[in-house]
Amino acid sequence: MSEDELAGQIVRLLDIRLLDPLEVLLEGDDAVDALRSLVQGRARRWAATLTGDDERAAVMTAARLIATLHPGDRPFDPPAEWWATPLGRAVARQAGHPGAESVSYATAGAMLGITRQGVHDLVKRGRLPRHPNGGVPSAAIRDRLRGDAPRGGHHD
Repeated sequence: MSEDELAGQIVRLLDIRLLDPLEVLLEGDDAVDALRSLVQGRARRWAATLTGDDERAAVMTAARLIATLHPGDRPFDPPAEWWATPLGRAVARQAGHPGAESVSYATAGAMLGITRQGVHDLVKRGRLPRHPNGGVPSAAIRDRLRGDAPRGGHHD
């Protein structure tokens, strides 16, 4: 995933979810054009942060984007295909699943880009830990995507 793809997705999402409705509400006010320019510049910085080495900054940026793009009273639970997007891949790598301590094998597969059966095989071979309440720990998926050794389990 490139920073340009990630920045492009962020710009498109913010256009659809925030700026287009604001433009309608403000009846095409020039201020919305200024906001579009600002979002384009910031999206490049957010993408760089999300793909960079500063874990804390990346997690905070991911949290702010998710809270803005997916507001609601329920925990963030995107559809499986979201994890294949540039933003989904960046969030999985930096934060795991931000709304869940553990995820189902199907969600883990979507986050890792493999099948549910592939996750089952990794758990069976000790390459991914099983969460005590079922599924796979979100942190283990994040660690695997980063290439980190599993915590408290078997090493590859």
